[in-house]
Amino acid sequence: MSAVPPGVLYRKLGGLRFFLLMARNSSKYQLILLALAVALVAGLFLLPKVIVKPKAGKGELAQGAARTANRDNGAAAPSTASVDAMGKPEGATAEQPHMTVAPVQRREINGLLAKYKAEADLAAKLRLATDLADKYKGIEKFDSAGFYLEQVALTRPGEQAWKRAADAYFEAFSFATTEGRQKLLGAKCEELYGRVLKNNPDNLDAKTNLGMALMASSNPVQGITVLREVLAADPKNEKVLYNLGLLAIQSNQFDKAAERFQELTKVNPENVNGQFYLGVALAQTGAKAEARQAFQKAKSLSPDPALAASVDEQLQKLQ
Repeated sequence: MSAVPPGVLYRKLGGLRFFLLMARNSSKYQLILLALAVALVAGLFLLPKVIVKPKAGKGELAQGAARTANRDNGAAAPSTASVDAMGKPEGATAEQPHMTVAPVQRREINGLLAKYKAEADLAAKLRLATDLADKYKGIEKFDSAGFYLEQVALTRPGEQAWKRAADAYFEAFSFATTEGRQKLLGAKCEELYGRVLKNNPDNLDAKTNLGMALMASSNPVQGITVLREVLAADPKNEKVLYNLGLLAIQSNQFDKAAERFQELTKVNPENVNGQFYLGVALAQTGAKAEARQAFQKAKSLSPDPALAASVDEQLQKLQ
């Protein structure tokens, strides 16, 4: 399976969805390609927006996210999918690609679920919860993984336990394809990363992901504030520099975007995506020679033919 270069992906997805997906892994494209396929097949931009009731607070949203997670149907249940013996969906519509489960994996999960429900010994039950989380991660049902990791954290709380649960929900959040799902899972991320930061206010990775989740909330400015706080504490934080650069591009602040990506490429000259978007930002400011240099650097860092094609397209525009 070939990879999708950032330039192509940005044009296909656009907006916050792109920002979140790129933020998941700034050095590899495999997960991004999966998310792109999800969005294209589902006709993401043709989907109606889910309206969240104005009176629903963060607590209600987070509870809703947890309720959907432990039912094996992170998205709305497909109306035509077949179900297994436990009544859970086996198939998937384009809106629920992560719900497609091979029969062998389904049987393994069903077996673990049965043991989990029947287990009376607490230590054994927690081990089963962890095993279930691993299985769900393996089939990219990250919200279900988050649910079981949260059960572990509720019983044996601590910074790392809460972060494992929060990170799983963040994975689900980054793949959400509707506004309603983003808000539900974003609220859950806020809740759990809040618990992480209560244990350790200096956990910058948790704080970064919290800032990104807040971008999908009713107060996205708060998310930018949190990201800037991380950058103040760690001026060389690649993840934050990258995402602030993307946000600047999205808001057409190309001078600011160029500054962010220049900082990023000074910290790590081999950051392919950073070099590519440095070229994008510089091109928009009119600095064609510098943009050309950044694009060529990005191309030299990766053998990916799709990236090379995207770079060549950008270079053609600079002529």
